[in-house]
Amino acid sequence: MTPESELTTSESTQPIATFLVFRGSAEEPQGFQEFKVPVEEGMVVLDAVHYIQQHFAPDLAVRWNCKAAKCGSCSAEVNGKPSLMCKTRMDALPLDEPVRVSPLKAFPLTRDLVTDVSWNYEQNKRITPFTPKDENTDAWNVRQEDVDRVQEFRRCIECFLCQDVCHVVRDHDQKDAFVGPRFLVRLASLEMHPMDAADRIPFIKEEAGSGLCNITKCCTEVCPEHIHITDNAIIPLKERVVDRYYDPVLWFLRKLRGKA
Repeated sequence: MTPESELTTSESTQPIATFLVFRGSAEEPQGFQEFKVPVEEGMVVLDAVHYIQQHFAPDLAVRWNCKAAKCGSCSAEVNGKPSLMCKTRMDALPLDEPVRVSPLKAFPLTRDLVTDVSWNYEQNKRITPFTPKDENTDAWNVRQEDVDRVQEFRRCIECFLCQDVCHVVRDHDQKDAFVGPRFLVRLASLEMHPMDAADRIPFIKEEAGSGLCNITKCCTEVCPEHIHITDNAIIPLKERVVDRYYDPVLWFLRKLRGKA
């Protein structure tokens, strides 16, 4: 598609970026469609997608909401990297080559840039919610370091970029055996809460599939909230599983106490 004839006088003096945007659905032909978009200072990829909707493809399907990197709705892949389109600045991209925008690969395609991420919400339902040790106690004294640790996990905006980049979910499609990094973060936020009494370690080992993660840290690299997913959530959960099931000293002590 060549939009030069439709550019305004001011737009014609701006740098032009070539976009290759994925179009199609499971029931329709799929492929990349080319658009040319004038680039303004401070522009992000979501601005360009809106320009394309306004000028060339009003039926282009895209999910977005806050445009402030806080709702996680505009997740997509920009030049193959899982990204929030509202947080991906155009001046950070090489404009001497086309900018490829495609939907999240790990989830079923709905249409164009929209995918069906409902599997994630089903995983969330499987996790035992916060269970206070004593609902009637007034002694909710918590150390600051415990507050800081849980607060880090609560920064998650559920953009599911970590799920999309995870090779267990994305490349091996082991959704039946692994809940993905997003929900290991949620499990860590509950397991490390000093006022929580539930035991989720058997679930983490047997159903959440913590052993399938091999600590590549790709989930940490794409997190827009800079949560240390691997170091602060997944590795401590793995350590708790090892302590429970594979530490011979702890196993022996539990045996003596009749808890093994």
